[in-house]
Amino acid sequence: MITFVPSRSGRLADVPSFERGIGGAESNVACALAAAGHRTRWLSRVGTDGFGDHLVEAVAAYGVDTSAVRRDRLRPTGVYFRTAGERAVGDGDRAAPHTAASAVAITAEAAAEADPAAEPVAEVVYYRAGSAASAMSPRVVPDRDLWSGRILHVSGITAALSDDCLALLREATRRRPGRPLVSFDVNYRVNLWDERRSVAAEPAVLLDLARGADLVFVGEDEAEAAWNIRGAHAIRTALPEPGVVVVKQGGAGATVFTDDGPSVFVPALTVDIAAPVGAGDAFAAGFLSATLRGLPVHRRIRHGHLMAAAALTVAGDLAVPPPRAVADRLAALDDEAWGRLRLGPGWTEPTATGADQEVCTP
Repeated sequence: MITFVPSRSGRLADVPSFERGIGGAESNVACALAAAGHRTRWLSRVGTDGFGDHLVEAVAAYGVDTSAVRRDRLRPTGVYFRTAGERAVGDGDRAAPHTAASAVAITAEAAAEADPAAEPVAEVVYYRAGSAASAMSPRVVPDRDLWSGRILHVSGITAALSDDCLALLREATRRRPGRPLVSFDVNYRVNLWDERRSVAAEPAVLLDLARGADLVFVGEDEAEAAWNIRGAHAIRTALPEPGVVVVKQGGAGATVFTDDGPSVFVPALTVDIAAPVGAGDAFAAGFLSATLRGLPVHRRIRHGHLMAAAALTVAGDLAVPPPRAVADRLAALDDEAWGRLRLGPGWTEPTATGADQEVCTP
């Protein structure tokens, strides 16, 4: 979808202008994976309007195959507006000014205690009801498209758009012989679910969808807000079916549970944040990239943190990922060196003096 980011900080009511960009959980992941050197395909539906033209062209510019994107002449391309802070899980969340990880939201009360001058509560306004994407369904997205890659990555945001989209997600996560590895990012957005007032649209359906996946990404805050489940181990207990469950724990790091070994925790990096947005999708892309490469779980988590750090050190949702050689070298650091890393804006950009100077180690 199209995203509009304010030209300055402040309430949406006070911001005089916005900059157009592209957004959407699945397209963000596809773009990041393509930029990291993987072959990716984006399945979606956009309008025949100018926003649809821009969205398809911008995603394709990252190297993503957009041949399966359908154009809908009856429905518009979805858009959303947000303030400069992180997209909120709940009405009481705001952006964290200093922490760094795959998710950086803290409660409004904690933020006020830590920094009385912090940004006001993040505002997110979606205009996706009746959009072209909301018309996706099992009838218009065939299995041959869903099963065209080694991994199928889907998001709970899509499930919130309409009953047809929820039916598509149910079909995508239904366990069937021959399907690819199914990756599901819960991506609970309270604003979207509040717009749908039916039993079928309760956020608890996200738990059912997650149980049908092979790999699940979920934040501790999301699990508590959507399912009233607290703590990484309780989340795993609620999700015994997926072979891999990735629990994102904000500034602390991430814990991964697998079927074939003990849980693995990797702390987040210290990052000089340019804008606390896009980290969750970037983390998923980094983890999936390492999964496609067959790396061990510990390295997969570190690649997720590194990709998230790339997103946190740019103003928009999408960032240039670190060169693979640089990411591999950093992911291979011992625990002490990993803990000393401090990454800031520009750290992923190649320089004439070499990659060593892109990373600050106190």
